[in-house]
Amino acid sequence: MLRRMMTLRRLALVFLIGCAGTAKPPVPPAVPEPAVAEPAPAPSCDARQAAILHDADARATPWSTAQHLTKNFPDGRVAWLMKDASYQAYVVKTSAKQWGRCDATGCYVFVAPATVIQAAVTQSMTGGHHDPAVIGKALGLPAANFDGPLRLMILDLHKAGACARLPVDSDPGVWPCKSAADTDCFKFGGYTSGGVPELMVIDAPVDQTTIEEVP
Repeated sequence: MLRRMMTLRRLALVFLIGCAGTAKPPVPPAVPEPAVAEPAPAPSCDARQAAILHDADARATPWSTAQHLTKNFPDGRVAWLMKDASYQAYVVKTSAKQWGRCDATGCYVFVAPATVIQAAVTQSMTGGHHDPAVIGKALGLPAANFDGPLRLMILDLHKAGACARLPVDSDPGVWPCKSAADTDCFKFGGYTSGGVPELMVIDAPVDQTTIEEVP
């Protein structure tokens, strides 16, 4: 009897080992590949501006508006300068709601990083007044653009929800280059001729803008 029980145990052990040796390893569950999300258009861009943004990004490949914003405008704050005489005539007297040159498609204004504009103004101050030549050199723009008293405008794109994209040749206010040697003119790519990052903002709200005097 004892010998028979030991034999049965050996057979059971062999059976278990055999089953374990032939069992297939578990197949890990398939991990779905993450979806590649397309960069979203800038806030509040209407269908027309979203289409222009898309075309500009295609032209700028491998660069894009989203990359431009992340690299050069990380805090979302943009700024620009305006002659005080123009500010009084086109903003104050008209009670303008948006900044820039306006047409049937919207109001357009070129902007740069707020830190860059503020630094240019600070560096230009001498005896309580700014030097147009210093600002022009810093921003890569004609010094004549900054003659006389100025206004410094600062806008937070995140809070304002304004449409922002790379500027294109057809935008109002673009000064086309007449030759490859021209410097004080528009060149596509998101930078001024002086290498300063720039954006085109459409329908930037006046009432959400900080305005400072620059004597």
